[in-house]
Amino acid sequence: MPNLNPEQHHAVTTTDKPLLVIAGAGSGKTRVITEKIAHLISTGIEAKHIVAVTFTNKAAREMRARVDKIVKNKNAKHVRISTFHSLGLEIIRKEHQTLSLKKNISILDEQDKIKIIQDILDSNKHPIDKAQIPPLSWLISDWKNQALSPIQAAAIAEDAQQQFAAALYEQYQRYILICNAVDFDDLILTPLQLFKDHPAILEKWQNTTRYLLLDEYQDTNTSQYEFFKLLVGPIGNFTVVGDDDQSIYAWRGANPENLFQLKKDFPRLEIVKMEQNYRSNQRILKAANQLISNNPHLIEKKLWSNIEDTTPITVIKCKDEFAESQQIASEISRHKFKQRAKNSDFAILYRSNHQARLLEKSLRELSLPYDISGGSSFFASSEIKDVLSYIKLLINPDDNSAFLRIINTPRREIGTNTIEKLAHYANERQISLFEACYELGLEQVLNERALFKLRQFCEWSMALSDKAATTDEPIELLHQMITDIDYFEWIKAHANSEKQAQRKIDNVLELIKWIENVAKKSEQQRSLGDIVNRMMLLDTLERNEEEEKTDQIKLMTLHAAKGLEFPYVYLIGMEEGILPHQNSIDSEQIEEERRLAYVGITRAQKQLTFSYCSQRKRYGDLISTEPSRFLTELPQEELNWAAVNKQDPTEKKKKGQENLALMKSLLN
Repeated sequence: MPNLNPEQHHAVTTTDKPLLVIAGAGSGKTRVITEKIAHLISTGIEAKHIVAVTFTNKAAREMRARVDKIVKNKNAKHVRISTFHSLGLEIIRKEHQTLSLKKNISILDEQDKIKIIQDILDSNKHPIDKAQIPPLSWLISDWKNQALSPIQAAAIAEDAQQQFAAALYEQYQRYILICNAVDFDDLILTPLQLFKDHPAILEKWQNTTRYLLLDEYQDTNTSQYEFFKLLVGPIGNFTVVGDDDQSIYAWRGANPENLFQLKKDFPRLEIVKMEQNYRSNQRILKAANQLISNNPHLIEKKLWSNIEDTTPITVIKCKDEFAESQQIASEISRHKFKQRAKNSDFAILYRSNHQARLLEKSLRELSLPYDISGGSSFFASSEIKDVLSYIKLLINPDDNSAFLRIINTPRREIGTNTIEKLAHYANERQISLFEACYELGLEQVLNERALFKLRQFCEWSMALSDKAATTDEPIELLHQMITDIDYFEWIKAHANSEKQAQRKIDNVLELIKWIENVAKKSEQQRSLGDIVNRMMLLDTLERNEEEEKTDQIKLMTLHAAKGLEFPYVYLIGMEEGILPHQNSIDSEQIEEERRLAYVGITRAQKQLTFSYCSQRKRYGDLISTEPSRFLTELPQEELNWAAVNKQDPTEKKKKGQENLALMKSLLN
């Protein structure tokens, strides 16, 4: 364990009691976790009995790479490093029989969930505005994150609307169980309920988990904490690492109170504070400490650094959002020349995605390359998922998830009652939904019309599947498939506008073109199945590409920036109503907004710049704005307030001369 500071060393070597590590931003928490895994193996704990859990695939991959690098023991590969949800899925798959599930479980994403809710409401003849369905889905998700069953949700429902949602929750759970499916929240809630109901199974999993390390503990919700508590058992052989000052996910169920609950549930708990920061200079940390000191703390900490810098923190006042975007782009351009920095050294952080629009325009005007994080993936759009589900079903008719997605898209007059009866029959017979459609026994369950509609779809699908297995022209087959189901007309009928419909159609055509290019580039003949199998890996490939250090300025929300670091950070829109957000002001929830600002500040390594506008356009009207209260909570002696007057020709000329001089010096 070379070069660990005393606090890190103590956190690594303490294994005889439950341990909470309060790890400030940039204090080396991932290193502590990986070094502790190595230490546990060296003390005789088998690698297969060590479990490390985090919240993102990226963090899990990084942890795995570090463990493989520092642990020379060949058994280190048996350490289970995964996300919370991957661990939950592993338990569900291994215990599927006890859960009355088949092995080939389908996992529903949010779009699948909303579609099922819509189908349930339609089949029950509940006319409801489509805009109300996502809030119903979120409420069900919130109940699951609180580890509440449908019965418990109904018991705490505060009004008729919540009673309705609780009843919908019960129908939804019954429906997806029959369909052998779970949603994202069930990946935690289902193992939790399994452990509560089956002590022998809980004991089995406790025996395979001799030591558990949990990263980003402050982001756990109630369901995750209860799951964790049962898994580690009363002895509590664990280390959890977290930072209450970086708890910024309350909107998706994270409960920072879990930090306080830990001491109550595990009285032997020891707390270690890691306060030395290896990322930022002392001036930036002074600003972060003073800002976050305005929030209440159970455990006080104060970040410090050996890195000194004389550059003040800059606060830029701009006339409006147009001037702000131009000024930030100009500042980056100047600074890039002056410091001879790379584009990837710069990050622009903001509270909401809409703030990026003008920035993009200003950066393009100065030919500055940029990358926006957090945008919607091409493969996450509904039309792409529809077409991919059709293709997947052609290749594998037993794919229940694909079957459920497309059986009524476009509409085939196959209602949810029909699907529910089909799924129930298939589940009893332990066969796929597709296979169940051909069984004679189904004729005793469904009426003649419903059976005809199902078999008509299956026969068309099988005919196309036979062609897919033999054709040398998969692209022609895909075009035929799109034509057969009249998919483009379906898009036009359900789009909000002609422009949206055309964009969706173009996306489908782009997908087909992509498949065609893969087929052409292949040195050997690829079947449609081969091509789609490669496509299923695309998510992983995209993530790997994102991790490559491309030389682009990074634009991202404060939420997306957590865990990252950049030499030069610009935190824009520091105004009341933006940061802190107006919703948080109205609901008096300023503490999490302050933590968001704290996260933004602690992303900066060398230099930090804030910007705000004196007026901003909202809903077409130009209104006056006030600087964020967070600016007044910073150490004023460390700030350089720079007002920007776009109309000042003298200042504009001076900046132009400076830029010219910088470029000349570079050329020389």
